[in-house]
Amino acid sequence: MNTSVVEINLENFQQIVVEESKSKLVLIDFWAEQIPESVELKNKLAIALQGKEEAILFATVDCQAQQQIAQQFGLQALPTVIVIKDGQPIDGVSGPQTDEALQAFLVKHLPKEEDELLVQAKQLLAQNNVNDALTPIAKAYQLDSSRADIKLVLAQVYIQTGKLSEAEELLATITMIDQDSDYQAVMAKLELASQAADSPEIKALETQLASEPDNSSLKQQLAAQYNQVNRNEEALAILFRLMQADASDQTSKTLLLDILKALPDGDPLATKYRRKLYTLMY
Repeated sequence: MNTSVVEINLENFQQIVVEESKSKLVLIDFWAEQIPESVELKNKLAIALQGKEEAILFATVDCQAQQQIAQQFGLQALPTVIVIKDGQPIDGVSGPQTDEALQAFLVKHLPKEEDELLVQAKQLLAQNNVNDALTPIAKAYQLDSSRADIKLVLAQVYIQTGKLSEAEELLATITMIDQDSDYQAVMAKLELASQAADSPEIKALETQLASEPDNSSLKQQLAAQYNQVNRNEEALAILFRLMQADASDQTSKTLLLDILKALPDGDPLATKYRRKLYTLMY
């Protein structure tokens, strides 16, 4: 049973119905002991809303004990359920409800799976757990690839993991109407990351390597620099070619494995190079 049910009375009415509904939906179930259908619906709601407290507050009104509140809502019958947002009713149902009808009603207001995944990804990003954020936000995008808010968080993860071209392609799909301040902030991050990905140190090593194309040490230094700015695909390509040329090259192998360990779980790039490395070694 849902232990977070709030019983509304005259003392907490303002706090629950008005104040609480400014930050989350408040679902109010009106019931009375002498009406079995209302008791049954109240119990069904308590079970259905278990674990959904972050998104919706479940409140009840005992109409026998709180007749003044019931009158204030102008109830015509019991059971009645009303959804409140910003102090105002936005939806409701009245009378006994089948399980299917109740589920259809709740689905309109309960958070979708992609919403929960989006919140999870945002929390991980706020904690600088970028690699861990990739899995939930990628799944959210699979569930709904049209939402700009999901795209923006996924683009941020791409930027912070060096997938700049993927971020650029994703941001290009966001329509003008959704290009708000959050969009502009992510675009600015992409621009800064693109500039950092071509640092003076990298340019110097690339120039030097052009004149010494067989210098393995320079290639390893360049791979390390690429890794520093999240250009991991280029870094791995360099290191793998060095290992192909010299199977005893432990420095290149160590660098390559370190990069693979740092990549997010399930990253296609990591999967690709682990397979290539396995083929090379065995």
